[in-house]
Amino acid sequence: MSPAADGPGAAAGGQRYRERASRFDGATAWTLDLSAGPAGPVLPDGCMDLLWIGGRLLVAGPDTRAMNPDAPATGRVAGLRFAPGTAPALLGVPAHELRDRRVDLADLWPPERVRVLTERVAGAPEPVAALEALALRRAARTEAPDPLMRHVAERLGAGRSVAETARRAGLGARQLHRRSLTAFGYGPKTLARVLRLQRALALARSGVPYAEAAARAGCADQAHLAREMRALAGTTLTAHLTSG
Repeated sequence: MSPAADGPGAAAGGQRYRERASRFDGATAWTLDLSAGPAGPVLPDGCMDLLWIGGRLLVAGPDTRAMNPDAPATGRVAGLRFAPGTAPALLGVPAHELRDRRVDLADLWPPERVRVLTERVAGAPEPVAALEALALRRAARTEAPDPLMRHVAERLGAGRSVAETARRAGLGARQLHRRSLTAFGYGPKTLARVLRLQRALALARSGVPYAEAAARAGCADQAHLAREMRALAGTTLTAHLTSG
């Protein structure tokens, strides 16, 4: 889940979405004010989020399709968005077990521990800062994310091919696929498609013509980008960019 450029903060006009670089390495801290209306669909971005919604701590797994967020009609939502390959080590759960799911943190960690954390976040002046503190404390007691898979995500995010990425990582196709399921929630080809779509959306949003955005993002042509929007976002590029 990511309400960044293409999540609920962007998809529903008039809402107040804010994000900043997190104190947690590679993460983004964000808040969303829903007083202007309900949140719109969230597009796949390869990330996982720790969420504070309606007084609950939730985890959003990696998406393969546009998802309607489980959010209250009004109020504020806070989240910590982890870079691809980062959250599974922190949560202690392979990413593929959370693919296309939203789960209570208490389903992953001891409920009593989560109750204490929930009270701590609820009592904090800024819930998003409390989420960061939670993640930092947890990271100090867990193994670091697999650096090789973070490198894989960075290369795919830069538009490198899966074959070249596997070769540079020193992994065979089956090894890369297996480790990608654990780190990202799906295979490297799916992650590459998701990240390519996000690159194209960022370019189109900045004013780059659709055909040029498709080419620069790594699509074969504009029709290819249109098919990917339908498959991954369930809409058209124009409809998405004008939905706010």
